[in-house]
Amino acid sequence: MKIENQDSVIQKISHLVETLLKHEQMELVEVQFRRESLGWVLRVLIDKSDGVTIDDCSTISRQMSDLLDVKDIIHHPYTLEVSSPGVRRPLKKEADYKRYIGECVTIKTSCLIDNRKTFKGKLTGYQHDTVLVEVEGKEYTIPYGVIEKANLDIPL
Repeated sequence: MKIENQDSVIQKISHLVETLLKHEQMELVEVQFRRESLGWVLRVLIDKSDGVTIDDCSTISRQMSDLLDVKDIIHHPYTLEVSSPGVRRPLKKEADYKRYIGECVTIKTSCLIDNRKTFKGKLTGYQHDTVLVEVEGKEYTIPYGVIEKANLDIPL
């Protein structure tokens, strides 16, 4: 059984899902496609302005399942999971950083910035590919390109 390139699968699925979600007035937060202990899992996180319901997830899951069957992108068994991003929503796009200014975030970087790689504090801005976050009264400037992972977090 041939296993497709994960990045290629994620890119193709992201394109399909974004079109589907736009019609439903929702947004794609993230697509993950990886092998886990029980087999391959395609995990799709969706969101909308007033929050995602179980019915939303169910509807999108059915539509995606049908669409993926027709497009035949994945050529081996997998489990499809559609869910909301939850309270620790990942920040993936520039628009996410702009939208959540003022919120508590946790950011992990690929390199040291002022002798640290983890920043938990208040997102204070995004400008010119730079994220600003205030941690314990000090503002840090983090280049967007060195962010490995960023999530909304529960306030301190």
